Amino acid sequence: MKEESWQQLLERWIEEGAFVQATLSQPRNKGKETAAKVVVRPVLLKNGLHYQFESHFANKAFHLNVEAAQAASRMAELINRDYKQALMKSEDRDVQLLFNKKGKATMKELKASGGARQAELQHNRPKERMLEEGKVVPFLVELGIMTPEGKVYARKQDKYKQINRFLEMVSDVLHALPQDREVTIVDFGCGKSYLTFALYHLLAIEQGRSIRVIGLDLKADVIAFCSDLAGKLGFSKLQFLVGDIAEYEELHEADMVVTLHACDTATDAALAKAISWGASVILSVPCCQHELFRQVQSEELSPILSHGLLKERFAALATDAARGSLLETLGYKVQMLEFVDPEHTPKNLLIRAFMSGNSELSMGKWKEYESYRDYLHLSPALERMLQDRLPHQA
Repeated sequence: MKEESWQQLLERWIEEGAFVQATLSQPRNKGKETAAKVVVRPVLLKNGLHYQFESHFANKAFHLNVEAAQAASRMAELINRDYKQALMKSEDRDVQLLFNKKGKATMKELKASGGARQAELQHNRPKERMLEEGKVVPFLVELGIMTPEGKVYARKQDKYKQINRFLEMVSDVLHALPQDREVTIVDFGCGKSYLTFALYHLLAIEQGRSIRVIGLDLKADVIAFCSDLAGKLGFSKLQFLVGDIAEYEELHEADMVVTLHACDTATDAALAKAISWGASVILSVPCCQHELFRQVQSEELSPILSHGLLKERFAALATDAARGSLLETLGYKVQMLEFVDPEHTPKNLLIRAFMSGNSELSMGKWKEYESYRDYLHLSPALERMLQDRLPHQA
């Protein structure tokens, strides 16, 4: 019996429902139009089985869902035309393809690693959450997000998703926190403290870390509520205090600072405080960035700045760009992330900064910041608050 070609093998896997995944890599021509790699997997959509082609270009990924009948031919076309290597997986067999300069393929069979295809088909499967629905989480029950049986109330789904998204963002930077001692975390403007309780639950209860968490807010009634709940839950290292961000002087150092929706320059005060404490991790969702709206000037940008709504949005982005640049100057690695779906709130940008191991001033980042600041005629509050830590102007 004649041995199957890789094209025939691919067609048979798809026809029999055994195909799990294919990864196409090593582009023949490394141009802008050719993806660095393409990952293909079966997905079950509302209108039936499709195959998703995930094409990776630099830091972006694009998705195309192809009907089952066209999947094998499209994969074969991409492999023959654009790639020197492909790894095809089925439920019980993996095959690696290597192409020489003349385009002839060598097939090499590998130990199966694809796993069950059914798991790959669940394109719309419930997302795995840091706090799983169905598992009773006491603080979520007390805050009215979850029933005593562990079911999330329909009206609280958005808040539940926000909490989980926040914990995902925290988990990604836990490596930057000290591992050999108690970690101090401060949440400025904690409000009703959904996220403060979530943070304590994740780190102290689920991960068993040695932590101390302080929630700070100006509303005495909210602080009283949160303090009572912390006591009821037995969160002995979670403390709530009435206080202002700029005037809080009870600590000399902290490892993580969280500030969510602090208005205008209150965000800058929190960032400056975090830096003065030597915080390894900073998580900030800014709000109401009014300061630079009154400052920003540029004749070249008049098509934006002459319209109030556009200027407001531009000034908000300009403010957060300045904050990020100053943090990078001081040795932080900075990421601008989408905190929650923009359909729920336009104030959904989160600045995540963590110490990357180099705490020295970056003069390159400072020069970059100076050029940016001067071009827009800005005088950001955060720069003024950090003037003793930043390079002196000539």
